[in-house]
Amino acid sequence: MQQNNHLNRRGFIIAGSATILGAATPSFAISSGSAEGLVNSLVAEVLKTVNASMSDNARFAKFEQIFARYADVPLIARKSLGPAYQAANKSQQAAYVDAFKGYMARSYGGRYFKQFIGAEIKVTKSKKISGGYLVDSSVKTKGGTPFLTQWHVIDARGTDKMYNIFVEGVSILTDTRTQIGSMLDARGGNIDKLIAHLKTAR
Repeated sequence: MQQNNHLNRRGFIIAGSATILGAATPSFAISSGSAEGLVNSLVAEVLKTVNASMSDNARFAKFEQIFARYADVPLIARKSLGPAYQAANKSQQAAYVDAFKGYMARSYGGRYFKQFIGAEIKVTKSKKISGGYLVDSSVKTKGGTPFLTQWHVIDARGTDKMYNIFVEGVSILTDTRTQIGSMLDARGGNIDKLIAHLKTAR
């Protein structure tokens, strides 16, 4: 699986920019305060999970729950697959979104989240952008230097949801789309084979 050098160096997640991949759902009820509140709650649950004593499988299951609760999974999954999503039938689309959710929990949870044991993440400010708010946070890993992580929060059908994350300007959604595209290409564009692979990939 392809990995971004910035992600390898910083070891940070979670789900391109609106300019590259198309704008997210327009914002209506969302506010600066609610966007920052969502990020604070999401971060608190992630840090609680990485610092808890549990098996990897239990941790991945918890990450999957967090991802489903705080992120717009259907939108992120669809953007990650691109045009192939529209070519799939309804049953395949549903199976893909479900498999994608588990893959994200195992992939980013297994590769990156463990490195956040003892880390501090502090929300610093937010600003209104097309499709919602961009929430800035300062991330400091144990023994490391602080770096900027930005969370794109949108109004997803009346509920605040995380749509994308930028780690030092690098879009996690763009990186994920590259990974999913490579997996699909490696399977000859067969969506069913991609779904089967995502159920165990990490």
